[in-house]
Amino acid sequence: MVPWREQEQNLFHQPVMLPEVLSVLSLKPGGVYVDCTVGGGGHAREILRLTAPDGLLVGLDRDPLAIRQAQTQLAEYGARAKLFNENFVNLPLILEKLQIRKVDGLLYDLGVSSFQLDDPGRGFSYLADGPLDMRMDPAGPVSAKDLVNQLSAAELADLFRRYGEERWAKRIAAAIAAERERRPIETTGRLAEIIKKAIPAPARRRGPHPAKRTFQALRIAVNRELDVLAKAWKEAVSFLKPGGRICVISFHSLEDRIAKETFRELAAGCKCPPGIPVCVCGRPGVLKVLTRRPLLPSPEEIERNPRARSARLRAAEKAG
Repeated sequence: MVPWREQEQNLFHQPVMLPEVLSVLSLKPGGVYVDCTVGGGGHAREILRLTAPDGLLVGLDRDPLAIRQAQTQLAEYGARAKLFNENFVNLPLILEKLQIRKVDGLLYDLGVSSFQLDDPGRGFSYLADGPLDMRMDPAGPVSAKDLVNQLSAAELADLFRRYGEERWAKRIAAAIAAERERRPIETTGRLAEIIKKAIPAPARRRGPHPAKRTFQALRIAVNRELDVLAKAWKEAVSFLKPGGRICVISFHSLEDRIAKETFRELAAGCKCPPGIPVCVCGRPGVLKVLTRRPLLPSPEEIERNPRARSARLRAAEKAG
């Protein structure tokens, strides 16, 4: 099996919460919008359609396969779609390269695309056997196989608790450490089976797949998904025009919590010490939070696309 497929594929990714995203971004013809996780181009395609005739879409993704797919999906829009195989932490460099000083909207659709999950060669899925990889960027220095076989049992348990909120983290880590003594753990199928056996039978019969949280934790660690979010969002917001909007779709509580806290911090403005009764710094809030509670996918969307069920959308507007 070839982990990184060079041939073009007919990949399909259903954009999550599409009506809500388009509404929250408040699209306008001629606007400049950045899809910071362009994936297969589902959201980007509608943004381009609704900002005709001269709206501009800048799309970033660190997965080269996603960029190739987006290029195919957005080809009809020609120069209105500017696509880059880059991590969204490099957004300031991309905008500088394009000589764009301000944008009208920013979109972040976090997590894994359907075509990444559905390709066993990428190693994201616990439902199909494949190489234990999980890198969104194939050039990334660390794979899930590296972490599983090299971290100590204590480090693995901490990782599973921190990023997967896994109740049975210690048992799973101990089982992994024991099994890799026999031979290295190199496939998703073997890892999923080890996890399943480590969790008590009554717990396995309830809730999601037994390996879901552990695989999530490994994916987050491999791709350093949480480490960069707050800093990247704060930098990106500086490029928003007054009235411009940032929209974040997250798929688990850790991402959603970071989005909530970052938006709240940028909206608060005042940095005076807590003991001062009246603000003396005069620092205005940068954002106005539009979603005190996250928006959720509709029941109809969840029925149509079960992977959307854990999606949470938060949005904020640049203060004027």
